[in-house]
Amino acid sequence: MLDLETWARSIPPLDAGAAEKARERLNHLTKPEGSLGRLEDLAIQLAAIQGNPLPSVERRSVLVFAADHGVTAEGVSAYPREVTPAMVRNFLAGGAAINVLARLAGADLRIVDVGVDADPFPPHERLISRRVARGTQNLAREDAMTDAETRSALLTGREVVLEALGRGAQAIALGDMGIGNTTSASALVSAITGKEPREVVGRGTGIGDEALQRKIAVVEKGLARLGGTREPLRVLSALGGFEIAAIAGAALEAASHRIPVVIDGVISTAGALWATTVSPRLREFLIPAHLSQEPGHKAALQHLRLRPYLDLSLRLGEGTGAALALLLCDASCRILREMATFEEAAVAGRIL
Repeated sequence: MLDLETWARSIPPLDAGAAEKARERLNHLTKPEGSLGRLEDLAIQLAAIQGNPLPSVERRSVLVFAADHGVTAEGVSAYPREVTPAMVRNFLAGGAAINVLARLAGADLRIVDVGVDADPFPPHERLISRRVARGTQNLAREDAMTDAETRSALLTGREVVLEALGRGAQAIALGDMGIGNTTSASALVSAITGKEPREVVGRGTGIGDEALQRKIAVVEKGLARLGGTREPLRVLSALGGFEIAAIAGAALEAASHRIPVVIDGVISTAGALWATTVSPRLREFLIPAHLSQEPGHKAALQHLRLRPYLDLSLRLGEGTGAALALLLCDASCRILREMATFEEAAVAGRIL
């Protein structure tokens, strides 16, 4: 049973006391105050999220949610939908960018099949099979998901996070795979932020000018069909995707357990953006990994009032930027935990 209001209320406030203790310790470490810049801000946020003045993200998880989208029938992607299952197989074989970066980050990587349009994948230690259906419907012509499918995908995100917590995860990074999903994400961003489709729709997998105009028109059709309603479940059902809904559910569930949520590019940010319409408090638990080349990503981050930590012109998805940001999270925690204070190091402090 999905009760969004109860779920939203389960997210606790940040721990101001833990944040203040972390800030105080940072100010007494053997460095000028504030000299580690946003690493210090990140350490304080992690302390407030975890309720621990000495936070840790040594055990971390990358969750990549994979699904297909019926909107690919409109010619909005440079690649066919068959690429989605092919990339899932690549993830499971260890050959994708996210495999490399998750290994580098020391993260537990899991691939969640929440709606891939293919025959079932063979069992694999990294695979979590939670398929709602074989892809969504075409959002330009009908709702992408039924209400029941939307709820199922949201609950899938919850279940997968609970399993990650059972493996000891202290931080969750959210990634995606799904041909056509930038169209769905852009539509959600437009619906939630109020920005025009032309302001948020990007080239995704690298489409040309003609396909870009077609993609904008598709998003306009989806929004027109949605009408003026902004009821969260209705918006998500009409425009979303199985992986986006699962990402939203994962973000809500992680925050309810005081687990930091590292969001990646436009797909995972769109899922988190939607989730903040259910629980505005979720925003405080989000760590924006990077700024992608998708205009919708920038619009979503601005709406959330979040400043990304990295700007590397990434546009791959998969959780690649989020995996890199996990290293920053670890660095900020280690600074807080492992650096000596002036008193501990017997170094003279600042002369006022």
